[in-house]
Amino acid sequence: MTTPYVITPDLNGEGLQIGIVRGRFNEQIGLAQEKACVAQLIELGVAPDDITLVSVPGALEVGIALQQMAESADFDALIALGAVIRGETYHFEVVSNESAAAISRIAMDTGVPVANGILTTENEEQALARAQEKGEDCAEAAVEMANLVDYLEPDYSEGMDDEDDDFESEEDFDD
Repeated sequence: MTTPYVITPDLNGEGLQIGIVRGRFNEQIGLAQEKACVAQLIELGVAPDDITLVSVPGALEVGIALQQMAESADFDALIALGAVIRGETYHFEVVSNESAAAISRIAMDTGVPVANGILTTENEEQALARAQEKGEDCAEAAVEMANLVDYLEPDYSEGMDDEDDDFESEEDFDD
């Protein structure tokens, strides 16, 4: 019996350009995530100069910054950090759902992996308890997905040389 070809996770961050967008609302939590995330990226081999940090007012503004960064083609992966903590109104659901939808849409529309580290919790204690681990997890997810996307990207130049192209020249259409 033959075995399938298995692509193993690649957590080597050397040479990767990583962008991080952090919402400043619930800033203590976001800063804890950022610190853990950056430390983990460096541990994985991403050079500090290859990490770009941006902060925005809150979770709903994270999407526009991520979109601009993804469309710049300067980043191999992006990371969204921040926290949305349940309050007494429906606003929690709106912010949680819309920020998550924007993050997913940006990744799908641009092909740039985006690790979603926007915590959605019942209270500040839950968010603080999860901040470090979520920051580290997002660093690992970003590096792994950047490497996977790079691996899976078709190499259109393979097998092509200057003499071998499939395009017909103008001369082929002259009568």
